[in-house]
Amino acid sequence: MATKITREELKAKIDAGEDIVVFEALPQMYYEEAHLPGAINLPHDQVDELAPQLLPDKDREIVVYCSNLACQNSTIAARRLTQLGYARVRDYEAGKQDWIEAGMPVERGGGAASAALR
Repeated sequence: MATKITREELKAKIDAGEDIVVFEALPQMYYEEAHLPGAINLPHDQVDELAPQLLPDKDREIVVYCSNLACQNSTIAARRLTQLGYARVRDYEAGKQDWIEAGMPVERGGGAASAALR
């Protein structure tokens, strides 16, 4: 089961350069509008297909997020990643809305990781 992570915890990990992978569980068009720094697009309905390609190391820490508390995409993706054997999955339930409203930086566009999926 995925554990929760707060914005403050996630920002601290990103700022410290910790070895984490951040996945946005929304469709690509929302990812391209704005995503957390360094995040990779992993739509919740493509986890089975894309996770093994994007992250073969099942012991690496993963943080998934979607748009906000009402959105269940990150919860669905986190549950599926756990079922696939990923051991260290965290869910940033408050999501992109919380991040942006707190004035945190975002990136825009597809990014290298997203382009590799096309």
